[in-house]
Amino acid sequence: MKWRLLLGALLISLLTIQFGHCQNEDKDAKSATEKKPKGKARAGKGAGKKTKTATAKPKLRAATQAPSAPQGTRLTQVVNKGKFQRVGGSLSVPAGETLELRCKGNPVQWGVPYYLEEEDAGRLKMVQHDRYGTLTLANATGADTGEYTCYPMYCEDTDCRKEYDKAVKVFIFFPDPQELFVPSSDYYEVIQLRTNWPTVLPCQVTNPLAKVTLHREFPPEEVRVDGTEISFDVKRGFTIHRPKQHHAGSLYCMASMGSLRQSSTKYMLIYVNYPAAPPVPVIQTSSSSVSVGSNLQVTCTVVGEQDVVVEFTWEYPGQQIGRPLYTQDSIEPANNIGRLRQRSQSILMVDEVRVVDQGTYTCTAQNLEGSRSTSTTVKVVPKKL
Repeated sequence: MKWRLLLGALLISLLTIQFGHCQNEDKDAKSATEKKPKGKARAGKGAGKKTKTATAKPKLRAATQAPSAPQGTRLTQVVNKGKFQRVGGSLSVPAGETLELRCKGNPVQWGVPYYLEEEDAGRLKMVQHDRYGTLTLANATGADTGEYTCYPMYCEDTDCRKEYDKAVKVFIFFPDPQELFVPSSDYYEVIQLRTNWPTVLPCQVTNPLAKVTLHREFPPEEVRVDGTEISFDVKRGFTIHRPKQHHAGSLYCMASMGSLRQSSTKYMLIYVNYPAAPPVPVIQTSSSSVSVGSNLQVTCTVVGEQDVVVEFTWEYPGQQIGRPLYTQDSIEPANNIGRLRQRSQSILMVDEVRVVDQGTYTCTAQNLEGSRSTSTTVKVVPKKL
């Protein structure tokens, strides 16, 4: 009996173990089945990251390889063989050395100081290459000081023109230990002082470090330069911004550098009272209709600023047959609404009018600022019996 119970218990134990083993296999299979999708999901996520990275790389590469924007005209100086430096607004090259400039573009054209344009000593050479033009100036002197310009050219077939708005300019000094001023062949230079126009005294130095002052010859004194009424620019000279009568006279510039001291060309400044505008003539006749044999007067009048010279010229029908011109000119003060003015007048006199004197009479008044014209018509009728 006991062995039957023992055998039954053993059988039940075996069945229980077998059932548990089957349950574990089902769990393992289920676990394996659930783990595979997770692995795929991670792989998919990783693949997404990889795709994103691959997309970013071409963008970065494209940005690196993208061509730069086209640059404008560029001016450089050749300092040594194979070495270049970009130039700014001004440049100093010692006298006696060679200047070589390069300007990007094809074709380009060069502008040089007037002195070099006139000189024909073979020191200046301009060559056009495939991508740039060169300017070479050998054995430079202080007289070569001035503005150098590179103009890019716009061409249509064989027709080319300068592109002034794209030009590149540089002012080049050629310091000369013996010449502080750019040489001039004139001992005296006459300059007009215009009341409404700045006046420049072009005492150009060869060395930008030179100290320059302005002087009057008679009486001998240094002229005050305050930067407002009179100013100095090392590239231009002295500028009188609003010339007055007291600025007139003989002036010159004095430059000093170390122990060297030199004076410039003398400038004879002549004050001219320039008008603000051209004259406005008014014309009238003694009669718009005259008979043959009578006398005719045509008057042209200008009222304007004082001390302003007005010149009159006439056009009249009698010119065609050679009738001589007879005029009577006068100048007198005039009061216009409390202001002192000047009345300039020209009277054209035609004696013993003939039929050929019929037609248009034109008066042209001119001053230093310009000219204007006005006309009137005269009719000639037969003489009354």
